[in-house]
Amino acid sequence: MYLADTSVWVDFLRGVETARVSALKRLLAGDDIVGVAPIIVQEILQGADSEARFERWRRYFAGLACYAPADPLEAHIAAARLYQACRRAGKTPRSSSDCLIARIAIEHRLVLLHDDRDFDAIASVTKDLRIYPAR
Repeated sequence: MYLADTSVWVDFLRGVETARVSALKRLLAGDDIVGVAPIIVQEILQGADSEARFERWRRYFAGLACYAPADPLEAHIAAARLYQACRRAGKTPRSSSDCLIARIAIEHRLVLLHDDRDFDAIASVTKDLRIYPAR
């Protein structure tokens, strides 16, 4: 099971071909479950340039598996711990939302497909974050 980050979905929706978009397309075409997290859907919808596109994307992403934290407060606390661990290692993430996304992937034992260096920094401080090797 996979969690695709906003960084990959944005290129996918724009029609930009990258190694990670190609990996996403392969996963979507296969039998694998590819999902999102609520924060990922929010980030994607924030980028809609029209109400029609917003609604089209909302319907599309509502049809995917959605992984949410079992305990939202504990997930945010764990995300803050990931952020702190990165900061102490000299690899401060640019987005604290990425720490929450990483935490959701860890909690649900998902492989994270991304195109965002913050996740590589997070993965460098925890062995629990599994990254899809799409290079």
